[in-house]
Amino acid sequence: MTRDFVADLHNHTTASDGEYTPTGLVRAAADLGLQAVGVTDHDTLAGLDEALAAGLETGIRVVPGVEVSLRFRRPTFTGTLHYLLYIPYALLDDAAFRQMATEIFSQGRGGGLVRARVAAINEIFGPGRMTPLLQRPLTAAEIEALAPNVTRRHFALALSENHGLDKGQVNQLIGNESQAYVPSGIEPAQLTPLLHAYPQLVRVFAHPAAGSYPGESLYNEVLPPIEIVERLLPEFLDDNVLGLDGLEVHYPGHTPEHETLMAQWAGRYGLLMTGGSDCHDRVARPLGVTGVYQSELDALLKQLISP
Repeated sequence: MTRDFVADLHNHTTASDGEYTPTGLVRAAADLGLQAVGVTDHDTLAGLDEALAAGLETGIRVVPGVEVSLRFRRPTFTGTLHYLLYIPYALLDDAAFRQMATEIFSQGRGGGLVRARVAAINEIFGPGRMTPLLQRPLTAAEIEALAPNVTRRHFALALSENHGLDKGQVNQLIGNESQAYVPSGIEPAQLTPLLHAYPQLVRVFAHPAAGSYPGESLYNEVLPPIEIVERLLPEFLDDNVLGLDGLEVHYPGHTPEHETLMAQWAGRYGLLMTGGSDCHDRVARPLGVTGVYQSELDALLKQLISP
């Protein structure tokens, strides 16, 4: 297969909800002939050291990052949006940075969020409740047994495999419009101290148009339509809260028209253009579907490599 991109900058490993180990992901990227691969697990830096070591072993550049889950409760949108942070290599040796980042990211996930979501689901959809779709109560233990870092995907797996719910019923329980929906992630203001303490982080809005992908797609999940994203964009552009350095333009859940529009947004606001496959597994959401061109990779690396 001939590719016109040189690097795939958005991927997940077993450190969050991916199928590949960090080493396995890097080796798979090397096998595809990519020049660089991004490791951007959800709300954790746990896979980066292993991935970087594998990069040295295989000769492929690992671009270190994290996909931060941001919780929004607005009149026009209640849910989670994703914010990629690409990490300068010199910052990876800063223990204070790692500690601060880990403490902040953990506030948006973990046992507290799992228990809150389970309680809300049982309150509305449990046996004898308002909409009794569950024949027995959902438990936090069955969710947490699936992964150390629980995401919406693990709730969906437990509800379908353990409780026999179909896709529509699962979305009724955990979708953005669910009466029981408790968004994951942290409030944007909770991330602000990290961004202000470490302004060298490269801040990128992840898959901004994926929620408007027409028809069925694993890549749009429960993301809002692009019109909602555009309304929220000023909050991302505000350096006092979040700020943006880049926009994920190339993405499997973006149509060609959306890519063109995202490139226009990037040009309008002076943002880097990034992209990646959002790989989670070998089949449904594989590695090497899309990525960035040489000039786009070079522009990002310029920000990540110390002079």
